[in-house]
Amino acid sequence: MQVITSKDNEIIKSIRKLKEKKYREESRKFIVEGIKMVEEAIQEKASIDKIVICEDCNQEEYYHKLDIYELAKNEIITVSEKVFKELTNVEKPQGILAVIHKPEPKALQYKEDIIIALDGLQDPGNLGTILRTIDSVGLTQVILSEKTADPYNPKVVRSTMGAIYRLHIIQTENLVNTLKQAKKNQYKIIATALAKESKSLYDTNLKEKVIVIGNEANGVSEEVLKMADEKMIIPMLGKTESLNAAVATGVILYEYARNKMKK
Repeated sequence: MQVITSKDNEIIKSIRKLKEKKYREESRKFIVEGIKMVEEAIQEKASIDKIVICEDCNQEEYYHKLDIYELAKNEIITVSEKVFKELTNVEKPQGILAVIHKPEPKALQYKEDIIIALDGLQDPGNLGTILRTIDSVGLTQVILSEKTADPYNPKVVRSTMGAIYRLHIIQTENLVNTLKQAKKNQYKIIATALAKESKSLYDTNLKEKVIVIGNEANGVSEEVLKMADEKMIIPMLGKTESLNAAVATGVILYEYARNKMKK
């Protein structure tokens, strides 16, 4: 098998460009890295473009943890350690990554009790954790506003721990219009907000609702607040006024899960 040793190889240059959002959007591809993420890509039948393996790394580990027959069904490129370091975003890489085709955009489905919408969330770690948490409670959709971080950013992808393959991610160019459409489909809009009129999470009916989580610093945008049917708050027993966006989303989602499990 030929080993690519030049970082100026055209294939390598095309993969390296995927570190940038612009090229991820143009090519509709993204990178996943590490044995677990490649394994899940195979198991979830993600559309794999190619798999890159570092020649100088311990390849026996792949054979123990990955289905070698499934692995062999894909285009595999072997590169030198020097070249692999050009592609990786990890300090201690495992020596394997995959280039994945983004799923084709789909319309929002109104079949689940709640849908989480993220309004301008910027932190990749928060976004990845939220996507993972949505997946953990059995939901399959999330709405991302145009100002929310790119869900295919390598940091986000790593934080999802495989949820990126299972979720239907709706990236909207106009969140308000998307929420208006949800209203037409009998879903109410709940904005999380520190306001006097906000209802407690524990007094809110979490059925047929779109729950909007706002930007880490500024919260839900004014435009969305104005159109919201309800405002909601997580009660605090201590002096802290608000929670990290990912933690707050987790609290809301597991209150939803608790109520659902009681039925």
